[in-house]
Amino acid sequence: MYINARKEGIIMKKETSIGNEIRKLRNFQGSTLQELADRCGCSKSLLSKVENGKVMPSVATLVKIASSLGTTVSALLEENSQISAVFTTWEEVEANFIGTDKGYRISAVATQYQSKKMQPFFFRVKDKEVKRHSVRHDGEEFVLVIEGSINFQVGHVKYTLHEGDSLYFNASEDHYVSPLSENATYLDIFV
Repeated sequence: MYINARKEGIIMKKETSIGNEIRKLRNFQGSTLQELADRCGCSKSLLSKVENGKVMPSVATLVKIASSLGTTVSALLEENSQISAVFTTWEEVEANFIGTDKGYRISAVATQYQSKKMQPFFFRVKDKEVKRHSVRHDGEEFVLVIEGSINFQVGHVKYTLHEGDSLYFNASEDHYVSPLSENATYLDIFV
């Protein structure tokens, strides 16, 4: 059976926030904000803002928080229903972009799909707004530039990516992005 998801109006939206999921898991484990902050290397103030939905952490910070809680970023983003496919329109991606403390905006995709082996995010970066920082974490990443141009450095090698270019790399190496065009959008899949 084929379903035209756009025509049928199937819309997948996340009803709970990442902050609520972090708070629930932290409380379940009996940890204080300070204990979690010490484990993940974040400030207590930042964690409080994340839990209260006042700020969306960078993906690198989210990875550290998830790891410190003994879970994955995907688990923090997932909803409780079991489904076999998630259809997402570009309009939904656009509507769900959230600003981070590092100056870029992210939109998580397929948050309803449980126990996934990868987590796709769309990133939107603007020239002169992204704070210079490098990150590293377990796993691998795949980056595909949708619009604009970016520099993506992995280790000591800098790659210049334009619309349609992609990069696959080991995320345990220091890496960072800087926009080359005024605006750039790219897909980043964390495995």
